Amino acid sequence: MLQIWKDVGFYLISSGFIRNYSSLAAGFTVYFVNKKYFSAQCKMMPLDFVFVIDSSRSIRTSDYEKVKTFIINLLRFLNVGPNATRVGLLQYGSVVQNEFMMSMKHLATGTMTGLALQYTMETAFTEEEGARPEELLIPRIAMVVTDGRPQDEVEEVAAQARQAGIQIFAIGVGRVDMNTLKAIGSEPHSEHVHLVANFSQIETLITVFQSKLCLDLCQTVDHGCEHLCVNANDSYVCKCFEGFTLAEDRKKPDCNSSVLDVVIVIDGSKSLGPSNFELVKQFVNTIVDAFDVSRTGTHIGLIQYSTKVRSEFSLNQFISARDVKQAVSQVQYMGRGSLTGSALRHMFETSFSPGEGARAGVQRVSIVFTDGRSQDDVSEWATKAKESGEFTIYALGVGKAVEQELKEMASEPKEKHLFYTEDFGKMGEITEKLKDTLRICKVDESVCECENIVLFQNDVNEKLKMVMNNNILFMNILQKIKFREMFWRLNTKEVLLYIKAVVKRTGNGELIIGNTLERNVKIVIL
Repeated sequence: MLQIWKDVGFYLISSGFIRNYSSLAAGFTVYFVNKKYFSAQCKMMPLDFVFVIDSSRSIRTSDYEKVKTFIINLLRFLNVGPNATRVGLLQYGSVVQNEFMMSMKHLATGTMTGLALQYTMETAFTEEEGARPEELLIPRIAMVVTDGRPQDEVEEVAAQARQAGIQIFAIGVGRVDMNTLKAIGSEPHSEHVHLVANFSQIETLITVFQSKLCLDLCQTVDHGCEHLCVNANDSYVCKCFEGFTLAEDRKKPDCNSSVLDVVIVIDGSKSLGPSNFELVKQFVNTIVDAFDVSRTGTHIGLIQYSTKVRSEFSLNQFISARDVKQAVSQVQYMGRGSLTGSALRHMFETSFSPGEGARAGVQRVSIVFTDGRSQDDVSEWATKAKESGEFTIYALGVGKAVEQELKEMASEPKEKHLFYTEDFGKMGEITEKLKDTLRICKVDESVCECENIVLFQNDVNEKLKMVMNNNILFMNILQKIKFREMFWRLNTKEVLLYIKAVVKRTGNGELIIGNTLERNVKIVIL
C-alpha cells in the first residue's frame, strides 16, 4: 500500500522526473523522484502518508481528475523512497478500494467516509501494507478529501484513528459541513481542517501543505528569534525586520524602531456597550504612551468599525501623544454591527496610503481590537495585508472574540501577535504584554540635538516677543513651551541655559531679550 503507485511512476518517467525504482514491500514497486526536476521539493522528515479520496457519485468526472492532479502536485515536494516518505492511496464510495494506479476508475457510488477511515487505521497503516514499525516513530499522516456528507458515522472512528497516532488532514470541497470536517481532522483544526469552494480551488492548498509538511527548523526547534527565523541549509539564522539590528546574542533586536506608522482598528459594535467602549478608548490611550509619537517618530491613526468603517483620524493628523490621546477621548461610539473584514480592507487600501500620511520606507503596524465574531470574512484582507510584506498585525481579542479569526488576522509568530482576555476588566494584562512585545527604542536625543536647539531657540524668541507688553511673563516650561512634545524632550537644564543666554539684564534693571531692549518686564519660571 505505502508506495508511490505505478501509473504515477509511468507518468513521471514519461515526463523525465523519475531516475530509478526498487522493491519497497513484497510484490510492490516504488519509484524515486529525481530531485533536480522539483525545485519546490523540500527537506522533510520521513513520513508514512496515505491519501483517502472521496469517489462518490456527487463528484463529476472533471472534478475527479482535478483531485488526481492535486495528488500528483503534492508529490512534487514529497521526498519519496524506502527510507524517506512512503505513499499510499485508497478511494472510497460505498466500498473502500486500495489503489496503486492513477488510472483508477471513478467509483461513483455512495459516501462511506467512516468505512474509509476504519480501513485506513486497520489496514493501510499496517506493516504488511508497507508502514514502518511504530517504534521507529515515523509520523503517520492521512489526508482525506471529500465533497459531501458521510452516509455513515465518522466521529468515533476518526477519534480512534487519531488516538492510534494517525495525524489526519481533512479537506472539504463545496458544501461540506464544517463540523463533519472537524470531527475528522486532528487538532488544532486551524492547521488540519481546510474548506475550499470548489475543486478548481483545491490547488490553492498545495503551498499550504508544503509549508506544513516540509521540515522547517524554525518551526521544529526553540530558535528564540525575536523577529524572523530563516532556514539556512541544515541550520537557521535570526534576522530583524527592516530598520532593526540584532543584539549581541544574535537572536533579539536591541529594541524596536521608534519610527513607525501605526493604525489602531477598534471594534465599535453594539455588543460592547457604551461603558466598555470607554474602556477601549482608555486602553488605546495607554497603548499610545508606548510609542514615541513625534513629527519624525511614530505617527498614529485610528479607525472605528461597526456596520460601516469610520476614519477617526489619519496618520498625518497629529504629531504628539497628547493630541492623539485627546482625539481618542472625543471618539463617539458607533454601536451597530461588526464588519471586521471591511475594517481590514479599509486599513489595507486607505489608512496606509500616502494620502492618509503613510510614509515611504517606514514600518507599518496595525493593532486590531475586537470583542466578538465578525459578520463578514476577515481572512481575505488580513491575508493580503500580511502577504504584502508591508504590515505587522497585532490581533487583540476580549470576551466573545473568535480564536480562529484572531489567528487569521495576527502576524507570525502568533504567540507574539495575538492577545486575548476574558473580560474588559482584564485589558490591562493585554496592555502590558503588548508593550513588552513592542519594546520601542528611546530616541537618541543627541542625534537631533542641533536641529532641536535651533527649533527651540526660534520658538522661544517668538513667544517672548509676543509678550513684550506684559508686566509678567509666565513661562511654564512643560506646558507653554511644550518642549516635551514639540522639541523631542529637551530637558529643563537646556531650557534654562538658553533663556540665560537670550535674556540679559542691564545695570538699570532693564531686560535685553535677544537684541531688543524691553522695560518693566519680569520673568517668572514656574
